[in-house]
Amino acid sequence: MPGPLEPDHLPPRDADAPMATNGFLRGRRRTGSFPTPFDLLQQRMDDVLGDRGVLKEVLHPGEGPPVPQNASVLVHYSGYLEYSDQPFETTTHLKHPRLLKMGRDLTLWGLELGLLTMKRGEHSRVLLQPQYAYGDLGCPPLIPAAAVVLYEVQIVDYFDSGQVEEFFAMSPEEQSSVPLSELLEVTNTLRSLGNHYFSCSQHYRAKGSYKQAVMVLENREVQSEPVKEKIQPALLPLYLNLSLTELRLENWHKALKYTTKALEMDSLNTKALFRCGQAYLELGDFENALKFLKAAQAKKPYDTDINNLLKKVAIRYKDSLDKEKDFCSKMFRSPEKISCILVWTRLLFGLVLSEQSIHPSIRFMSCFKSKSHQLFFFNPFIWTVFALAPCITAFLFLIAAIFWLSLKLLYK
Repeated sequence: MPGPLEPDHLPPRDADAPMATNGFLRGRRRTGSFPTPFDLLQQRMDDVLGDRGVLKEVLHPGEGPPVPQNASVLVHYSGYLEYSDQPFETTTHLKHPRLLKMGRDLTLWGLELGLLTMKRGEHSRVLLQPQYAYGDLGCPPLIPAAAVVLYEVQIVDYFDSGQVEEFFAMSPEEQSSVPLSELLEVTNTLRSLGNHYFSCSQHYRAKGSYKQAVMVLENREVQSEPVKEKIQPALLPLYLNLSLTELRLENWHKALKYTTKALEMDSLNTKALFRCGQAYLELGDFENALKFLKAAQAKKPYDTDINNLLKKVAIRYKDSLDKEKDFCSKMFRSPEKISCILVWTRLLFGLVLSEQSIHPSIRFMSCFKSKSHQLFFFNPFIWTVFALAPCITAFLFLIAAIFWLSLKLLYK
């Protein structure tokens, strides 16, 4: 049997922890002289701590370094009791793997010790004696007393959130002295966490992670051009991710803010141009939407998303113009209404309006289907009189009130 696995980053084992007896699974009696299924299984498993309390078998090896302390782990797992082919708990039915914070979200010490020996992408079995699982009392009604449990665990990914927490625990002076490579590691971790939240449709949490990463980079004092050249490429994807998150949250103006920042760094970035077009479309600014989408199409002429959105903008722009035209034409559909307005205007103001007396710049020629239906707005003098009419009325009422009070005081 291979020797015990005792990585340096595992926490020290409690010397007083009870041990399992030789080859026997604590808390379960053998049936006759035949070994139990867990007895057979543990014969090919590696001892993690050296006391046979946590045993591990690798089903599919992973890559890279093992899970660090205080990391956040994306994991699928299933827990089994002996002689049971149905798990008492599992996450395999979930759409997304569960995100667990080491040292906080895991209640089984033995399972956490097993996870700390695993690598990204690894699939393993971990057999836990009662002292490393649910103890001598168990967890009724699912877990009997002194039960040995088996976990099948798959590490999908992990994030070194412990490093992020250590960074934010520093003072601003200490943060500014952190090496640039470590700073970029912190922002990459925050960005990866944001990507996970976004994939799970947790857009507000994704936005929070992205904004933290942007804050870390923007607060860094850049004194040399080489440092700036390393920070700019890290900021660009964060601005793009923030713009997409704001679009999902229907914050169109904020989405435009972040796409504008991205375009300041890369004016030909297709994603930024496309998301600008999306934001302007939702804001009803069809001309700007067409402008940015055509610029994106020039970079990627065969992109399906860009071409479909361009068609959508064109249709909505045409519908908007048609509605505006229909609305204007319904306002004054018959020539009699126009004649009535002109007659009342002559009676009230003694002015004669004609087509020649109205400036061409204030005509809405395109709103009507024929020349007989064209509406000419009043000249500025008429609109000024209309605007001043309430003021003149109020002034006359004020004079009448003063006159009435004067008469009342005179004859009192």
